[in-house]
Amino acid sequence: MTYFTRATAAAGVLLAAAGLLAVGPAQAASRPGVNRLHLAITRSGDRADSALLRCLPPQGHPYAAQACAELMAARGDIDRIPARKVFCPRIYSPVTATARGRWNGRIVDFRRTYTNSCELRARTGAVFALDD
Repeated sequence: MTYFTRATAAAGVLLAAAGLLAVGPAQAASRPGVNRLHLAITRSGDRADSALLRCLPPQGHPYAAQACAELMAARGDIDRIPARKVFCPRIYSPVTATARGRWNGRIVDFRRTYTNSCELRARTGAVFALDD
């Protein structure tokens, strides 16, 4: 009976090691620590500003540290950034914001059109503060 137990344990160890090897490349491909977003703001159909926001360390954006902190708090979901309480003029000057890239291994593909730049800033914080 001892031989069967040792053989079964050895087989279990080998299967577990094979499972780790199979899982390893998939985890490496997702690279959960990589946080990079290509951000762009479009006004009246013309691309006005863009930047590649990289976190760890924050760079590539006028307010990289603040934008990364806001995105980390929102778990990379731009819609979860708390809206700021500001008064925005009721001027219709549409601004489209796009963000594409990866946040903690998850694909980000964000696109929203806001009434004007003030509304964009109020809803997205420092993430799309590209023109300062």
